[in-house]
Amino acid sequence: MSKITTSIITIGDELLIGQTIDTNSAWIAQQLNAMGIWVHRRVAIGDIKKDILEALEREAAVSDIVLITGGLGPTADDITKPTLCEYFNTRLVQDEGALRNVLHIFESRGLPMLQRNVDQSMVPEACTVIQNRRGTAPGMWFEKEGKIYVSMPGVPHEMQGIMEDYVLPQLGTHFQTPAVLHQTLVTSGMGESFVAERLTAFEAGLPPYIKLAYLPSYSLLKLRLTAFGDDKVVTAAALSIQFQELKKLLADITVADQDISIGEVLGLLLKEKGKTVGTAESCTGGQISSWITAIPGSSAYFKGSAVTYANETKIKLLGVKPETLAAHGAVSEETVREMLAGALRLLETDYAIAVSGIMGPDGGTPEKPVGTVWMAVGDNNRTVTVKHRLRYDRDRNIQMTAVFAMNELRKLILQ
Repeated sequence: MSKITTSIITIGDELLIGQTIDTNSAWIAQQLNAMGIWVHRRVAIGDIKKDILEALEREAAVSDIVLITGGLGPTADDITKPTLCEYFNTRLVQDEGALRNVLHIFESRGLPMLQRNVDQSMVPEACTVIQNRRGTAPGMWFEKEGKIYVSMPGVPHEMQGIMEDYVLPQLGTHFQTPAVLHQTLVTSGMGESFVAERLTAFEAGLPPYIKLAYLPSYSLLKLRLTAFGDDKVVTAAALSIQFQELKKLLADITVADQDISIGEVLGLLLKEKGKTVGTAESCTGGQISSWITAIPGSSAYFKGSAVTYANETKIKLLGVKPETLAAHGAVSEETVREMLAGALRLLETDYAIAVSGIMGPDGGTPEKPVGTVWMAVGDNNRTVTVKHRLRYDRDRNIQMTAVFAMNELRKLILQ
């Protein structure tokens, strides 16, 4: 079965200057990949007609599908529709369904209608109009010389609605796609090169239709196996056999056998055990609790956090002794032990996490350089303390501290 390929074109000057981050391409690629449609290229261009025309011509030459987002708003710099008319040798006409949608949106919100809003219902005559249930700019489906083109708004939730309601189902019926399946192992505690060395024989023995990818992120390393095949059941069975072997080889550093965040990993474990957790955070400033509460249903196991950035707050909220801070400093094993005990007492949880460190770019000393962090995890009977010397920028140091601390608690709960 031949591979179906897609090019994604994102349009907007704001993307090129970094004012807006392109999340559309990543989301589209994920959805297509799950269907067995391969994203061949992702291209970002500005609001320039010549560049749009050239991009359409270039991408149609190498892909079966060209998906376009952006440039469909009501302002003068949104030039995608006139440019599409030139490319497909057609003209703008008013679509009654799109006009009704625009009228409904403005009437339901009690807003005045401007001509530029009415113009949102103008579409190239050669397209099939796709209703936008979340906004005023409709999507547009074109077919030319055996290739499919779809133009959609750049607003992420509007684009996603059009993709889910119409584009993905239509592509599914239009193409016979191969099975593309993934399984991901999340690890921590061993660098990418050392993991790769351990997996040398395993990787060499993989069948040609199964590939291994290394995806490092802060202090986590994801190992993703991807299998391609005509028969989904057969492909899934072959992938499962290889994934089980991968798990055996990396059992000592495995965090999760599915592609989930450290917050989800810890949350699932706490729910399974029927236990609760709280945090006492200094250098992470609430990052750990933010990751925990980002998971729906986290209220079942998360009680709260004490963000004790200043020493006086550590003393007042957590009961850290002034003499401990005077003798050992805020970034010390002794302080995080007392922070942990204070969090367990204050928040009345089964487990707690406490962290204190120097995230940079300044604030370090020869004895405690930037990147020094102490963390404690435990319950009323057990406490584990760990010191790390991180060497990155402030943001990465904070992120890594949060991952390390949450993983330490995971390991303690499983003991």
